[in-house]
Amino acid sequence: MSVSAIHKPDHPEGSTPTQPAAGDDFVALAPDVPYVTIVLPCYNEQDHVVRELERITAAMDASGYAYEILAIDDKSTDNTLAVLRDAAPRFPRMRIMPFRRNGGSGTARRIGTQEARGKIVVWTDADMTYPNERIPEFVRYLDDNLDVDQVVGARLTEEGTHKWARVPAKWLIRMIAQRLSGMKIPDLNSGLRAFRREVSLPYLRLLPPGFSCVTTITMSFLSNQHPVDYIPIDYAKRAGTSKFHPFRDARRYILQVLRMVMYFDPLKVLMPIALWIMGLGFVKLIVDLVRYDFHVATSTLLAILVGFQIAVLALIGDLVARSRSNT
Repeated sequence: MSVSAIHKPDHPEGSTPTQPAAGDDFVALAPDVPYVTIVLPCYNEQDHVVRELERITAAMDASGYAYEILAIDDKSTDNTLAVLRDAAPRFPRMRIMPFRRNGGSGTARRIGTQEARGKIVVWTDADMTYPNERIPEFVRYLDDNLDVDQVVGARLTEEGTHKWARVPAKWLIRMIAQRLSGMKIPDLNSGLRAFRREVSLPYLRLLPPGFSCVTTITMSFLSNQHPVDYIPIDYAKRAGTSKFHPFRDARRYILQVLRMVMYFDPLKVLMPIALWIMGLGFVKLIVDLVRYDFHVATSTLLAILVGFQIAVLALIGDLVARSRSNT
């Protein structure tokens, strides 16, 4: 299939400078409309991005699904963009989107999903870690289970760098997410997933620029009652250099989980805190009345007041969340 037309994305004036830099790279496929869009962020992947493209296209060609690949070069400092351009004739279903500056994997996935033409969007990485030959299986799962809006590849092993920090940090974050969402989450931040584009659109504006975008899209679906299922997958050691920063990214993951649940269900986060503080305050009030002959300490009144204020904030946040969901 040949490339027929140059397509320049219609972005509003003043939009982020991380959007596609050159119209001659961002080309539209014609004339058939793809059913699946595979968003492939690329940052310094010159040595293996072609092998990844070969894996994906071989699997998708054999599947019979109409598809496109959005290869998004996130302002790589190596020759990734040149490699993609040289390989473009071999992959006629690929569109190349070069960014003007590095925006992070979250920005790449957000813009890629916005520009996607397929009804099903697949997120994956270009570093040879995920079994991208199984992408058709994820698409087929959504086709066979119309009540499911997202399917995530749950990794069976952890092959990343900094295991001493990654494994306990991810476990803790997953426990927090399960507690707050009330759902079992086998893998909170897997990079391989497929979802219905139409369902995801209201949540794309919430995506942060970095790695925690995958956490955000999972929590956004779960917190808003969109069913998410999981498929066990193998996970290989990445090719190239890891971009993961254990302490910085772990902190961002935790903050993002809390932010997402507070966005959709503030009562679940704030009200337990308020009740605990108020409860401690009232217990101390009783102790003060009995032990100090009805003299109440300032700290006791402060605890009750702080707990009450947090409870009021929780109720206001809940009203805001409910009004937002109705607009």
